[in-house]
Amino acid sequence: MNRAESVASEAALLVGVLLRERSFHGPPLEELEGLAQTAGTRVVGHLTQRLDVPNAATYLRKGKVEELKRLAEMTEANVIIFDNDLTPAQTRNLEKTTGVKVLDRTELILDIFASRARTHQARLAVELAQLQYAMPRLKRMWTHLSRQKKGVGLRGPGEQQLEEDRRLVEKRIRDLRGQLKTIERRKQREVAARSELMTVSLIGYTNAGKSTLLNVLTGADVHTQDALFATLDTRTRRWQLPGWGPVLLSDTIGFIRDLPHHLIASFKATLEEARQANLLLHVADASNPAVSDQIAAAYKVLEEIGIQEKDTLLVANKIDALPNRASLDGLLNRYPNALPISARTGAGIEQLAAAASDALSRGFVDGDIEMSTGNGRLMAYLAAHGEVLSKRYHDARVTVHCRLPQRYLGTIGKREIVVRPHSMVES
Repeated sequence: MNRAESVASEAALLVGVLLRERSFHGPPLEELEGLAQTAGTRVVGHLTQRLDVPNAATYLRKGKVEELKRLAEMTEANVIIFDNDLTPAQTRNLEKTTGVKVLDRTELILDIFASRARTHQARLAVELAQLQYAMPRLKRMWTHLSRQKKGVGLRGPGEQQLEEDRRLVEKRIRDLRGQLKTIERRKQREVAARSELMTVSLIGYTNAGKSTLLNVLTGADVHTQDALFATLDTRTRRWQLPGWGPVLLSDTIGFIRDLPHHLIASFKATLEEARQANLLLHVADASNPAVSDQIAAAYKVLEEIGIQEKDTLLVANKIDALPNRASLDGLLNRYPNALPISARTGAGIEQLAAAASDALSRGFVDGDIEMSTGNGRLMAYLAAHGEVLSKRYHDARVTVHCRLPQRYLGTIGKREIVVRPHSMVES
């Protein structure tokens, strides 16, 4: 039996502790069920409990733990998955009481990433995150591996290292960090080398439709799937933006609430496109009942990676899936600057392109620079740092119509040069 078949055979019991501080709306275990199904399990039951403070020993209260044990026996569950993060002791105590393997939210997300990683960089990032998570849990993981080699939560490039002792795991973590640091530096150089074109990055909650939008805007044919974390690697395509010209459009890994910190750090190189982008398109699923929470969660991740101040357009995707116009009006009342679109039907795409063009134009001067025809140095400077749109010659002078970032205007010498808005010049 291969790994996929083994995972698919597992029956999962989902558990969520709703703490007073929890502000995420929508059905309490809907997202966890999507994650569990993405991991390949069969969901056979749900259990929730509201608490002000989780139990230190088992997260759930004692009576609820007994109820969980009975439910696990009745449903013949192979795995219990919590929508919360558990301590190693809590996991151990729950497994001892129920006799069933217990995973927390972070471990489930790591397992999905392990199964979805395709490139060398993604595999390294996943392995590093798995090992960092596993370090305080090595004793429990060794117990699992001694009695069960397969199954959700135990697959991926990190599973062989988990059989090694702590010293070997620590060495492997150092090696992985070094390799990813090298990739990160190379990625920074690659992104910086594209300075001749403006860059736009698609960011947002997982399964918001970013890859579909990338295909629509660029005519690309990247893989799309109605599933959580279908994209782990950045894909960049050329977007011919009306009213502007060619720009580079990148699709990035989807965000999710409570995304593990070490996972964000591991995928730092993958997020480099977003860090260096001139403009972010924050794509949100307008049809999701928890869209406001998803938008907030995405902004929280942006804050964690230090790019929350970047120029951003909020794109409300999947409006074709809304039940009525009132639902869209309600969303736009809350986010009046959001751009409603449907990547599936094409509705609103022209308005999105126009808004992106306007946003990129902020901080640019579209004008004419007049100089002597012999000023080759300035001509080369304009070509390197701006976009030369046309040239007009008259005697020993040339008027260059170009689009140039305002920050470069101050570096242009004033002798023999006249800078004026293009509209002031007759065609």
